[in-house]
Amino acid sequence: MLNIKLICLGKMKEQYLIEAFSEYSKRMSAYCKLEVDELPEERLPPGPSAAQVSAALSREGAAISRRIPPGYFSIALCIEGRACSSEQFAAFLADCSNRGASRLCFIIGSSNGLDEALKTSADERLSLSQMTLPHHLARVMLAEQLYRALSLNAGGKYHK
Repeated sequence: MLNIKLICLGKMKEQYLIEAFSEYSKRMSAYCKLEVDELPEERLPPGPSAAQVSAALSREGAAISRRIPPGYFSIALCIEGRACSSEQFAAFLADCSNRGASRLCFIIGSSNGLDEALKTSADERLSLSQMTLPHHLARVMLAEQLYRALSLNAGGKYHK
């Protein structure tokens, strides 16, 4: 069984997103062990400078790096990452499992994104969309795609 850890910056506050994420988490429990690690976003002043944003991203990146368990295959979700279809994502998860990578760590950054050093050090970079997404919505979208991929790989009927 896959062990999947999500490291996410920021606490979800919107009830509709919490409920959607909870539903997909529940559905995934038949296919994997899911752990969610929420880290606080760095606080920035209104209208921060590029240097302030960069420093905050660096601090967030360091905090995330400390939370990636040893031996986990790390996947940074970022706009520069590789885009894939649902079927390709399912194949990616199956390939990870077939190569013995049964412990996966997906990383979702803050509203400012992810530190460049963290993206570079990740084992893989994936993109959920070329569009800019709220990071809490990205968490729900990732959960849905994980459930879809796991269901597809198990021969389930969820994928259409």
